[in-house]
Amino acid sequence: MNIKNSAVCKLLVMVALAVSAGAWAQTGGAAAASAPAASAPAQAASAPAVQIPLTQYSTKGADSCLECHDADNDTPTYVTANIFKSRHGQRGNAKAPFGPGGLQCEACHGPGARHSLKGDPKATNSLKPNSFQPVAKRNEPCLSCHQDSKRNAWHAGGHDRNEVACIDCHKLHTDRDAVLAKSTEPEVCYACHKQQRVDFVKASSHPLRAGRMACSDCHNAHGSASPAMLVKASVNQTCYSCHADKRGPVLWEHAPVTEDCGLCHATHGANRQALLVKTAPLLCQQCHTVAGHPAVARTGGSLPGGSAGGSAYLLAGGCINCHSQVHGSNHPSGAKLMR
Repeated sequence: MNIKNSAVCKLLVMVALAVSAGAWAQTGGAAAASAPAASAPAQAASAPAVQIPLTQYSTKGADSCLECHDADNDTPTYVTANIFKSRHGQRGNAKAPFGPGGLQCEACHGPGARHSLKGDPKATNSLKPNSFQPVAKRNEPCLSCHQDSKRNAWHAGGHDRNEVACIDCHKLHTDRDAVLAKSTEPEVCYACHKQQRVDFVKASSHPLRAGRMACSDCHNAHGSASPAMLVKASVNQTCYSCHADKRGPVLWEHAPVTEDCGLCHATHGANRQALLVKTAPLLCQQCHTVAGHPAVARTGGSLPGGSAGGSAYLLAGGCINCHSQVHGSNHPSGAKLMR
């Protein structure tokens, strides 16, 4: 009897252990199954956000840009939609950014997917003076398309050396770029070239104020191997492009004429007639001595009524009263440039 009771007790203990083990396994399994579910949101939250590469273009092109850069963001001096009034915005121009197959806004400003989706201001080439990108990087879009004989010396010119950006002179979002018209181009140049602004309002100057000339008639703003970025190889050749009658050759030459026009003439403007750097006869006597000649330096004593008795050779034009052919003479008797 005791043996049977003992066997029954052992059987009951084994059943109880089996039931408790099954219950423990169920609760442990549920906890194990619920642990990943509970930790999943935490893992998802800590995962790094997907980064859009800077080289990815927007899917809708200019439409993506115009969603934000619309009329509400225009200013009195900048209207985004004016790009469509310029050659850059011509849909039928195969060479224009908005032409067939063109990249539209992103042709100049670079891939814009990251900028349009994330609002990252450093994801595009803004081209603005306050851009975080260096000038050379801002100029790359312009120079990649505008490649011709007038721009092949850009990196040899003074503007590139002084880190002048294309956008500093040119305005793209406008129907009329001021620097491309003779009447308005000088004002763009004067923004940096202050001394030249002063020179061109002097009594004698080239006709820029009348709109008959522009700075680009003499200077190539996009670079040149010539001095002062001249459009020709030298000062004289540049002057001869308008003053062809001074080119020669002549029978009797005047040395400074063939050497450098700037020896006698101020290139931008002067308060003396004919843009002269000095008044005659002082200008002439820088090279020509007065020995054996009745002309002397213009002083109070040498003028009519002065203590020196005066000299008729100093009146009016001075030396050129007689030596009128100062740029050279073709007359057989013109050795003294008098005829």
